[in-house]
Amino acid sequence: MSILVDSTTKVICQGITGASGAFHTKGCFEYGTRMAGGVTPGKGGTKDPNGLPIFDTVEAAVRETGADATMIFVPPPFAGDAILEAAASGIRVICAITEGIPTADMVKVRAALKDFPESVLIGPNCPGIITPGRRVAGEGSAATFQGGCKIGIMPGYIHMAAEDAPTGKAIGVISRSGTLTYEAVWQCSERGIGQTTCIGIGGDPVKGLNFIELLSMFNEDDATDGVVMIGEIGGSDEAEAADWVRDNMKKPVAGFIAGRTAPPGKRMGHAGAIIGGADDTADAKIARLEAAGINVAQSPADLGAKMAEALGLSAAVA
Repeated sequence: MSILVDSTTKVICQGITGASGAFHTKGCFEYGTRMAGGVTPGKGGTKDPNGLPIFDTVEAAVRETGADATMIFVPPPFAGDAILEAAASGIRVICAITEGIPTADMVKVRAALKDFPESVLIGPNCPGIITPGRRVAGEGSAATFQGGCKIGIMPGYIHMAAEDAPTGKAIGVISRSGTLTYEAVWQCSERGIGQTTCIGIGGDPVKGLNFIELLSMFNEDDATDGVVMIGEIGGSDEAEAADWVRDNMKKPVAGFIAGRTAPPGKRMGHAGAIIGGADDTADAKIARLEAAGINVAQSPADLGAKMAEALGLSAAVA
């Protein structure tokens, strides 16, 4: 089991002929994702270096391929329109990888997406989503996988499918930070803990799916034994998620809050990572998470150990 995407998901890339779109389409295709094609206006009827068809519009891509997910590498000034084009064309899972989309554009996008309740947005400014495939050959970055779905820029080989986990345990990962997503995944894989689905939600102040929506999905997923939740300074999302975990979560949660040394009023990394008040600080959020029963790591180096502890496993690396 997994959430949102699996081996049957058909994916297109909006912006497939740009440098980033082409590079990451190749990576997803080689991982085993069912890449169905891509979209670049004016280049319809051609193919990319992987032999995937290119279409002028998302509507044409969906009509011809049956695609139900997309990853967006469209430049920031046009990315908001690309998100809405995907939703209007019936795309179910929209991953906006593009960073630097104007906040005013995202406010309009979020309002417009209410007219498309069957579509969910991940991002923007995020690494995307992956349901790991099973390793079939090779090791490390030379490994090959099948049966998974990688939509985005994450390194596929660090992930471990639930079916391959020596501990018999698998977790979900939700993170505002792309790099810390990879760190949590690697530490868990090294401990023999698999992953059902990992989602980088992005650090922008206006975005798509947030902690609570995804925690709820993992809570109902039979294959998910626990969740790693990685937040950061700025905003109230983590505090609200902690309250939701306290009142609703049936599975153990490990957490981390980045930005403990950030001075108030200074933006750190993400557009949403700015301390606006006493409740936005890392220490305040950590206290809220701990009060909700979340096993909080004080350092990103302890994420895997904290998740192992929460699952009742040895914290030592296998």
